[in-house]
Parts: sequence; C-alpha cells; structure tokens
Amino acid sequence: MKCPFCTCTESKVLETRVGDDLETVRRRRECLTCGKRFTTYERVEYSPLTVMKRDGRRERFDREKLLRGLHQSCERTRVTNDQIEQIVGHIEQELRSQDSSEVTSAAIGDMVAEQLKRIDKVAYIRFASVFRRFVDVEEFRKEIKKL
Repeated sequence: MKCPFCTCTESKVLETRVGDDLETVRRRRECLTCGKRFTTYERVEYSPLTVMKRDGRRERFDREKLLRGLHQSCERTRVTNDQIEQIVGHIEQELRSQDSSEVTSAAIGDMVAEQLKRIDKVAYIRFASVFRRFVDVEEFRKEIKKL
C-alpha cells in the first residue's frame, strides 16, 4: 500500500475492522518512512456493472465517480466521509443485488437523492439541482417546497 503523503510502499497495519456493510475491511495504517497515519478500505471485486447514460452511451460503473459527486454535493455540510461511504456502499450493494448488470444513470441518481434527502436537505438540493437539471428558479422552488 502506497502512503498518500510520501508515496513509500512500506506501512504497518495498526487496526483492522469489518465495515458496517460486512463487505469492506477498514485498515488504519502507519507509514514506516514518514510516520503519518492513513486509512484504507478493501472490498471484494465484482463483475462490472454497466451504466446507461441519458444520451444512450454506456459506461462502466465507477464507484469513485459516485464518491466525487457526493463529496461535491456534501461540501460544507454536516455529512461525514463515513456517511458518504455508507451511501455509496448501500447503492453499490443494491445495484449488485439486481438481476441485471446494466442500470440507468437515472436509477442511480434517484437512489442517491433518496439517501441524501434523509441525511441532509442542503446536500440533497445541491445534488438534485444537477441531477434533475433544473431549468429555471421555479423548478428549484418547487423542489424546496416539497422538502
């Protein structure tokens, strides 16, 4: 495992925990070169999921892309990194439990929106404004009134 601070490949594991989803392993590590601590997550590698985009293109499901989008929506809110990881883990688990290996981006967006709505209204509105592509202020106002 490469240290994110000094890129050294030597580290020792200080603590290991099974994630809440029982599918990830969280390891707290310490770099043997610079002494800084960092956390890694391990998960089982599954067969690829395909996402069908609005324009008809297909692309491979990218967990990191979903994480980045959630981090942007949750910036400067009370949503923690652990909560974001849980949301992504829950969505990925739900997608993999379906019979099909193909899913629409709209279905993923609906899942994310539903999770964010329960956790933080501001993060939900931020996400919904991009995902639902509000065209004018009135659409935005209607969504806020629903909350």
